[in-house]
Amino acid sequence: MSRKIFIAGNWKMNTTIDEAVALAKGVVEECKNRGNVEVAVCPPYISLAAVATAIKGSGIKLGAQDVHWEASGAYTGKVSVDMLKSVGCEYVIIGHSEQRQYFGETDESVNKKTKAVLAGGLIPIICVGELLAERENGLTEKVCEKQVIGAYKDISKEDALKTVIAYEPVWAIGTGKTATPEQADEVHLFIRKVLEKLYDKDLAEKLVIQYGGSMNPKNAKELLAKENVDGGLIGGASLKPDQFKGVVIPQ
Repeated sequence: MSRKIFIAGNWKMNTTIDEAVALAKGVVEECKNRGNVEVAVCPPYISLAAVATAIKGSGIKLGAQDVHWEASGAYTGKVSVDMLKSVGCEYVIIGHSEQRQYFGETDESVNKKTKAVLAGGLIPIICVGELLAERENGLTEKVCEKQVIGAYKDISKEDALKTVIAYEPVWAIGTGKTATPEQADEVHLFIRKVLEKLYDKDLAEKLVIQYGGSMNPKNAKELLAKENVDGGLIGGASLKPDQFKGVVIPQ
């Protein structure tokens, strides 16, 4: 099954607006010879509009780092799907481990956000993954299965086909540790088996599953060569255009 390679840069809480524009322009320049690789950048909310202008016409997509499931209302500090659409977003990261770890994200809220994003015509990047203690206790598959089932609750196959999953072993985010290509491929394959049980083999084979645990220019080629790894959700390496290029166009 041939799936597209999709690399998304998650800038997290980094860059002022001016810095974000400079970074976006650098990404456009460095990644112009990326071939068929789909690329997105996900800056902080305050820079979305400015980055949208900076990447216009480049084919690079705009994504947001989170969203609220309600359309509007008294939710101070939150943004809606329509707000993200109005600045040109096409993708939204949902359920990132940092949201789960620090800000009370649950499988239920991930599901609500996923439904809202799909209803609004945007593409959710749904994050799943285990903590170090969970991996050491042999719970990787149990945790990932629970999170995938929770995220896709009451979502049709037609809508599920419009999603992306990012497997992010939490112990490998920002730590310099990385799952080996074999470990990553193994968990990606397991996630496909969960999707096959939820839906069918067709969907399981079509869905893009990114790896989100410290992918960088040194390991990208080997990770992306694995059958079930379809790209990356990139943190640290997305903040320097040349390093990001090394993931998008690995040597």
